[in-house]
Amino acid sequence: MAERIHRDMKWTAEDRARYKAIREQFQKERPTPQQLIESGEYNGPIPHGVYLSLMAALVELKKAREAAGLSLADVAERSGIDKAALGRLENGVHDNPTVDTLARYAAAIGKRLVWSLQDVAPTV
Repeated sequence: MAERIHRDMKWTAEDRARYKAIREQFQKERPTPQQLIESGEYNGPIPHGVYLSLMAALVELKKAREAAGLSLADVAERSGIDKAALGRLENGVHDNPTVDTLARYAAAIGKRLVWSLQDVAPTV
């Protein structure tokens, strides 16, 4: 069995409440991509195609996990990734995972990531 990398944090009720308040405040104040573009803080392209490719890969990972008969708890134990984080990843809430996270998830279900480079049709 793989060693669990993520360690449970020992927080007091006060620490959890404080962290929850900070997280909720951030969610309320976090600007949307459109607001960032309008304010001029972000003017780069929004990689919608990359996002869709990521979502397709996450759907495949979830299907493979279910086909293997593994629960999120099983994958969490094998990968060392928190069960809640895996749930957010599968549901598209966490839409910017690291390659390491995806590789650990894939390895936990007996798969591996394969990257490829493809030509893109020129836009005129």
